[in-house]
Amino acid sequence: MSSLDAGTSTEGTIALTSERAGFWRRFAAFFVDAVLLGVVSGILRLILGSDAGGGIGFLIDIAYFTYFHGSTGQTPGDAALSIRIVDLNGGGSIGYGRAFVRWLVSLISALVFLLGYLWMLWDRPERQTWHDKAANCVVVPTGG
Repeated sequence: MSSLDAGTSTEGTIALTSERAGFWRRFAAFFVDAVLLGVVSGILRLILGSDAGGGIGFLIDIAYFTYFHGSTGQTPGDAALSIRIVDLNGGGSIGYGRAFVRWLVSLISALVFLLGYLWMLWDRPERQTWHDKAANCVVVPTGG
């Protein structure tokens, strides 16, 4: 493992280095998650109807991102692309409260022509989106 990889320290946190996950890697991870959640939502809409299925699908989205980002820092899409969300200051988990705030602000990040998502392209050195900043976290490669 090079000095730029993010590895697991002895305390179970990620050892923060200068490397951050890039835009396309993060985009691909989100795409994987969106496909998974889209399939679930589509099945719910077929079974329960558009309104009820869409509402339950929305609640599943909230729970999915809050649970995975709050507990392990990785959704299945993040794990597939070897990236993880960690606390900016300590490298550990951000917890469920900050994960929910991060999800909520991600909606705002999408409102103005995806500006909150694109913000990471010129935010140096941390490469944070608006929702990363709101949750005081960064996305790092896991080296796996």
